[in-house]
Amino acid sequence: MYNNYGASYQEQRLQQMMEQKQLRDFMRMYTNLVARCFDDCVTDFTSNKLGDKELTCVSRCSIKNMKMNERVGQRFAEENAKLMEEQARLGR
Repeated sequence: MYNNYGASYQEQRLQQMMEQKQLRDFMRMYTNLVARCFDDCVTDFTSNKLGDKELTCVSRCSIKNMKMNERVGQRFAEENAKLMEEQARLGR
C-alpha cells in the first residue's frame, strides 16, 4: 500500500516538475522573441505608438520566430524518435 502511494506521489511530483520546466521554457522563448523583435524593429522612440513599418516588422519577426521554434521542435521530435528506435533495436 505504501509503495503504491509513494509511486503515485513520485509520478505526480515528476509531472509537476515537467510542467514547471515547460512553463519556464515557454517564458524564456517568449522573452527572447519580444527582445529580438523589439531590438530589430522598433526604431522610433518619439511616439508611444508603433509606426506602420514597425508594426509590419514586428508581425513578420514574430511569425518567423514562431515558425522557427516550431521547426526546431519538430526536428527534436524526429531525432528523439530515431534515438528511441535505435535503443529499442539494440534491446535497451
